Amino acid sequence: MLSWAMIASIQAIANEVRILQTAGKKVVFTNGCFDILHSGHIELLRRGRALGNVLVVAINSDRSVARMKGADRPIVLEHDRAELLCGLEMVDFVCSFDEDTPLEAILRIRPDVLVKGADWEGNIVGGREVEAWGGTVVTLPLVEGHSTSSILERVVTRYGRRQENGDSRKTNS
Repeated sequence: MLSWAMIASIQAIANEVRILQTAGKKVVFTNGCFDILHSGHIELLRRGRALGNVLVVAINSDRSVARMKGADRPIVLEHDRAELLCGLEMVDFVCSFDEDTPLEAILRIRPDVLVKGADWEGNIVGGREVEAWGGTVVTLPLVEGHSTSSILERVVTRYGRRQENGDSRKTNS
């Protein structure tokens, strides 16, 4: 683990990664929305970090999340998601990308290990590219019952949905 963590542009992180790889460090990369941070995310990050010396986390920008998840997402804004991730001991670098996939970030950063949750197995963006330059692709098991969608469903079930007219009072008991 580095003695510091960094939120930076993809290119700035790519530059740092080259230096670390030249020094013999193994760089692990993962990505996602990380909209509402939960224990499933923490486990993925912890296990991913254990596969190398440095962990890079690329997050979808707010616009990218909205395109993928709908206009009411993200719940937590990009800057705050980056700060939360950067504050975790296993995370060394955080960047964001505006595209629908992290392919460009992966190509520029060139990690040694690409990690995703098992729900992406067989469909990991950048997997072929990472393997082509000699890296490895790893899928990690999901933590059962822990997802941002399930958290949002629980919140809506327990506390109701905000009314269309702006009434924020609870709509169900």
